[in-house]
Amino acid sequence: MASLLSNRGQENLAGLEIPWRFAPPASKRYNKVSNPSGLISFATAENAGVQEELERYVAENVRIPAAAFFYRYSTLGGPLFPAAMASFMNEHFNPFIPVEGNQILVASGITGILNMLAFSLGDPGDAVLVSSPIYGRFELDFSNEARLRIVYARMEGLDSFEEGVVERFEEAIKEAEASGTRIKALMISNPSNPLGICYPRETLRKIMAFCQNHRIHLISDEVYGLSVFDTGNPDAMSFTSVLSFDTTGLIDDELLHVLYGMSKDFGAAGLRLGCLITRSVPVYRACTAIGRFHNPSGPSIAIGTAILEDRAFHTSFLARCRSRLSNAYKVTTGALEKANIPYRKGGNAGLFVYVNLSAWLPDAGMSGQDREFALAQHLVDHGVFLHPGEEHCEEAGWFRLAFASLGDEELTEGLRRLTSALDSLA
Repeated sequence: MASLLSNRGQENLAGLEIPWRFAPPASKRYNKVSNPSGLISFATAENAGVQEELERYVAENVRIPAAAFFYRYSTLGGPLFPAAMASFMNEHFNPFIPVEGNQILVASGITGILNMLAFSLGDPGDAVLVSSPIYGRFELDFSNEARLRIVYARMEGLDSFEEGVVERFEEAIKEAEASGTRIKALMISNPSNPLGICYPRETLRKIMAFCQNHRIHLISDEVYGLSVFDTGNPDAMSFTSVLSFDTTGLIDDELLHVLYGMSKDFGAAGLRLGCLITRSVPVYRACTAIGRFHNPSGPSIAIGTAILEDRAFHTSFLARCRSRLSNAYKVTTGALEKANIPYRKGGNAGLFVYVNLSAWLPDAGMSGQDREFALAQHLVDHGVFLHPGEEHCEEAGWFRLAFASLGDEELTEGLRRLTSALDSLA
């Protein structure tokens, strides 16, 4: 009997069955009162603890106008939000050339932006080049609809923040071309997801020159750009946006694209507001041609615009967010160090730490992936969830631990469960 689904539909359906691909549903999650035996999940990078403040601000300061119920108010961001975001970025991202509202395209989240970029920059079978480890869901963002692939450059022990990373990219692009795969773009996450480290300025310069030399697009995901906090480490790298460069003679405007939104720094993932910042008119227009599938809602645009236009509020709000992240990071790393659990040092950004649980992996006779799956199941049996293999680290045993997604009590309990689960394997 013929399938009721297209080949695409069947492939996407099969993707739902990939082991450990998705975080546990809300019905299985921990709640101190209603579900104390539920799972505590460190899988989702959300900036918790600020939503009640956002709720109060919106209730007291935001009016949803009647116009917000028309299409035109929010189509591709509407007339107000892009201008407010441009002003915000000009203040906080230090662009060499000020960003203008007509260079910002708004969609229902960065996932939607990546989907539009995938359709606009490549054809099925083309690829996007990345280093590892990196956020694993980029695979879905580029492949589920547009059918672009992700090519992971082999780092072989090299730190992806070193200037020598471009040599690994050179090797990867040659191998891809030799196999008949066209690399259409290189993507970085700055600050890094999952490492929480910012790219040095000179490495960014080298990466831009590499993209210019190969005439491929550079997509810089800077959604954690203002979630850089104090860790007490004076050597921690500060955030540098690619927008801050004088790109004359370095990379053409047509090849440089930045992603930002309100999901991480603002703790407002539910607003579903993601932005593409680009000076490339062809890329901008190609994305607008399919933007009707990804438009944000009018109420979200009204709320987001109000927050961005209220400089006093968002300045103090972001400072409080950074203070909370700093405290949660210190609680998390303190617990990890007390339990002798290694983690990637040097991080000072984002909502997570990258922990090395390789010492607790089971029988070395299994594949690296199966060993991670087995350890993940052991953690679930002890009431805590970490995604195995999600960031495509070349060494087995590394897991992203999203500490900012939990309140203080839940974070403490989750770290206790993690430590207890690993102690039981000693």
